[in-house]
Amino acid sequence: MSKQFRELLQKVGSGEHTHKDLTRSEAATAMRMMLQEEATPAQIGAFLIAHRIKRPTAMELAGMLDAYDELGPQLEPLPDPEKEVVVLGVPYDGRSRTAPISQITALLLAVSGLRVIMHGGNRMATKYGIPAFEIWKSLGLDFDELALAELHSLLVETGLAFIYIPKHFPQTEPLVAYRDQIGKRPPLATLELIWSPYKHKVHQIAGYVHPPTEATIKETFKLRGEKKYTLVKGLEGSCDLRLSQTTIVAVSDPESSEGFDYLKATPREYGLQGKDVTIESEAQLLTELDQVVQGKESKLMQAAIWNGGFYLWRCGVCANISSGINKAKELLKSRSLEQKMEEIKSAIKGKSDK
Repeated sequence: MSKQFRELLQKVGSGEHTHKDLTRSEAATAMRMMLQEEATPAQIGAFLIAHRIKRPTAMELAGMLDAYDELGPQLEPLPDPEKEVVVLGVPYDGRSRTAPISQITALLLAVSGLRVIMHGGNRMATKYGIPAFEIWKSLGLDFDELALAELHSLLVETGLAFIYIPKHFPQTEPLVAYRDQIGKRPPLATLELIWSPYKHKVHQIAGYVHPPTEATIKETFKLRGEKKYTLVKGLEGSCDLRLSQTTIVAVSDPESSEGFDYLKATPREYGLQGKDVTIESEAQLLTELDQVVQGKESKLMQAAIWNGGFYLWRCGVCANISSGINKAKELLKSRSLEQKMEEIKSAIKGKSDK
């Protein structure tokens, strides 16, 4: 048993009236000790559930991210480090109700000359939904075959990379089992949404469910000096905009006195509307995503155009959402995504065959 970790556990787990928040340094130490398994399983489980009940502060999340920076994978600076890299944060426990569209968004951005990073792992509690990794795998992109240095060159060459956590950040894998054992999402779930494996100029995009989480994330970014972000009250806590109704989006704004502003993204204002597509079966979902990539008609096409148009604008490719929607339609119709997929597949095969 770690006496040092026990003292940190006592601070967060002392009850509603007597608990104390950790300092940034203490939170980093706690996270480091969990990742390095210096704390016992009993201590780790107790800490994760106590920290969930207490609710993490921005200072604590900042400290935990400091530990991730220290122990986790970091992609080297790109040849043009002043060029922004988009980091799309998706829930690690996947999607179980509504169809994800983040992969299509990532491809649209990559086709448009941006560089995009996603990250995640295998199925995990509490939802055990289909994770981002399985979707990429089904589309034929085997990111798990590449080492970190090869992912860096893939990002440079093709504009897209996926950090596969079990391979590229294996210290986090022992913590996955605790999610099922405690039956609740621990604060690690929020941490994963806003972690970046690239520590240079980034545009962080992440989803959230509860407004207090959004406020905490903004404060965490402020503490860590993250200047460009987009936070979306999206489908199942993802960064996917709703097609069925207005989505609330918080965006960084250096000209605002508070440093951010709110947008109301309403698809019907741009001639797009419909129901959010539900997952009838995972096989059908994967088929429909593949159809979108090929530029064919799919139940997901409207959502792909809406999300693509919004993010092409938000990431600086287009001057406004309307032109972003037009560009998304053009790219999807011209099968540019299919061509990009083939480019990435070829690059991955070339690197893994060496």
